[in-house]
Amino acid sequence: MGIRFFIVVLSFLFSGAVLAAPDIEKVRASIPNIDTATLKAELAKNENLVLIDVRTVRETNIVGGFIKGKRSMIIPRGWLEFRIEDAVKDKDAPIVVYCGTNQRSPLAVQTLVKMGYTNVRNYADGYPGWLKAGLPITTRDAAPNSFLYSKPVKVAERVWSAIGETSPSTYQNSGHNNNLSFVIGDDAVMVFNGGGSFLLAHALHDEIKKITDKPVKYLVYENGQGHASLGGSYWKQLGVEIIAHEDAAHEIRERKNGILASAQNRLKDKFFGTDMIEPDVTFSDKKVLDLGGIKVVLQTLGAAHSPGDIMAWLPSLKLVISGDLAFHQRLLPVFEDTQTGEWIKTWGKFEALGAQIIIPGHGTPTNMAEVTKYTKDYLVFMRGKIGKIIEDGGELGDAYKIDQSAYEHLDTYEFLALRNAARIFQAMEFE
Repeated sequence: MGIRFFIVVLSFLFSGAVLAAPDIEKVRASIPNIDTATLKAELAKNENLVLIDVRTVRETNIVGGFIKGKRSMIIPRGWLEFRIEDAVKDKDAPIVVYCGTNQRSPLAVQTLVKMGYTNVRNYADGYPGWLKAGLPITTRDAAPNSFLYSKPVKVAERVWSAIGETSPSTYQNSGHNNNLSFVIGDDAVMVFNGGGSFLLAHALHDEIKKITDKPVKYLVYENGQGHASLGGSYWKQLGVEIIAHEDAAHEIRERKNGILASAQNRLKDKFFGTDMIEPDVTFSDKKVLDLGGIKVVLQTLGAAHSPGDIMAWLPSLKLVISGDLAFHQRLLPVFEDTQTGEWIKTWGKFEALGAQIIIPGHGTPTNMAEVTKYTKDYLVFMRGKIGKIIEDGGELGDAYKIDQSAYEHLDTYEFLALRNAARIFQAMEFE
């Protein structure tokens, strides 16, 4: 195994993204290249050096990280044109680009030069060369010694959230790919989302106890998905009251075995102690929790992402923990039971809350304008395009051709864009 193994694997997995050998050799010969010793020296003396890894996040997870630097970032090759000008505004900034097999990074250098960047070089040895030299690496995991992908941050008075990775659930992120939030009252704590496993919920509780000595009294499932409910197995043993919408409870009963099998296959030994626990209390419209000094309104505003979607609205703070109603840093997923037309209608009620702070289901806390742009506006765009295709007698293949490039910079785009187009088309055929 080792470096040679990773090079072979990555070359096989991502060979479709590279040029034929003679062409890539010409590109390499036409650009400035540096080796490991040069990059090490420059990182040591120049804190302004921008280091760009053009592999995918999935690749960095597989091989364990990326090169450590003051200005080190991951911008996958396919997203470079969309992200670079926001990430590096100075066209004269010193930039070094690398990948895993010296295939995509030369092309990335060529692209940046064409975009007007004047000081761009290719690190030809790539991540394997850096790793082989035993030089410092880092990972996207903000809490490497915890099952949590990142530890809780204070969003507002009494409100905290452990922000998950904006990618699919993996062994590497321990299933922490959504936000695990909690509200601290004078008397008790409410946790919103159980987490994707027993151990993940345990890790969250360890962090809660560092922040407050108030007991966790309530656990709320945002819906019936695994990342919302599998951690209930930890909270249940502590006697915490588990609350969910009645439709989410139905989903848990119907889909329990499949969700557990999928999670066990993905998490392996990290699946320890995990089970899918049905809620103790369900509601159909609204439920108010008094934590002491602050009230939380649990409610559904209508059909949207999945059955039983609910949110936690804190009127006194003008803050909403929206769950999977709102997206912004990752492309929203359309499931077989997602009702995209109703989601748009529900959005009007969501905007009417007047929330100033939104903790989405995935991604960092943000505002209404941001989630509207990447949730409602995306749905309106896709339904408009697909509606026209159906009206003109088009077929499913035409839906795949819709230009979604305005959303290509979002995490999970590569997994979801075509699938979303297909599912929206198939649903709208029968509307």
